[in-house]
Amino acid sequence: MNNSSGKHTGHATALPGGLQVSQDGYTLDLKTPRITAGQETCLRFVIKDDTGKAVTDYTKTHGKDLHLILASHDLNTFRHVHPTLGSDGTWSIPVDLPAAGDYRVFADFTPAKKGADALTLGADLAVAGSYQPRDLPTQKTTAEVDGYTVTLDGALTAGSMSELTLSVAKDGTPVTDLEPYLGAYGHLVVLPSGDLAYLHVHPEGQPGDGTTRPGPDISFMATAPSNGAYRLFLDFKHEGTVRTAAFTMHTSTTGTGTGHSDHSGAGHH
Repeated sequence: MNNSSGKHTGHATALPGGLQVSQDGYTLDLKTPRITAGQETCLRFVIKDDTGKAVTDYTKTHGKDLHLILASHDLNTFRHVHPTLGSDGTWSIPVDLPAAGDYRVFADFTPAKKGADALTLGADLAVAGSYQPRDLPTQKTTAEVDGYTVTLDGALTAGSMSELTLSVAKDGTPVTDLEPYLGAYGHLVVLPSGDLAYLHVHPEGQPGDGTTRPGPDISFMATAPSNGAYRLFLDFKHEGTVRTAAFTMHTSTTGTGTGHSDHSGAGHH
């Protein structure tokens, strides 16, 4: 079984991204810093280089020029979407977030400039409305989403790499025909409770490599940067639809802990 590949994995195993609005000469300029809960709004932003000019050329990663993640600070709401790039360098996408509160926006991209590394920049988004505090979801070993059951096995260990395996079943039957989505059978985003750093972890192996099966198991290698509580969001595609299963996991000092989950209601565009 091959280790995960791609620059994003490097971010997951080194310093987490998303804590800074500017890094390596690039800045995330969020043009829509405030929206209203329950109302579809066009979210707009620009990636600027060190001269203040909008970046218009990107290197595709997993089929897209840029991956955009939106997450509420309480980690109950999560979106992984792919905005449209305008000719002037402005990215835009309609979003409808269900709950008021503070959110974090993560832009995950690689500039096309020679020698540029993959970056994840983060900015705060305010969602107006009647705010109701929500606790971090409780721990369970499975997640239910649209008739699918996803089971998480493994542990997150602070400072060391460990394997996480997610198994997908539908109506009690293991799913063995997962469909490639963005070049993989699954995409996993890991967000720590508190600072909302960003770890985008990709699975071991890839479709068409001759050894990776299309389910029911999807395996990932991940490293938690510090001890604490984390939310894990798995995107997987089956029968033409991408779904998101969400998990709560606490770091393990022994490497034998078990992940837990809930149905987050996370949507996917």
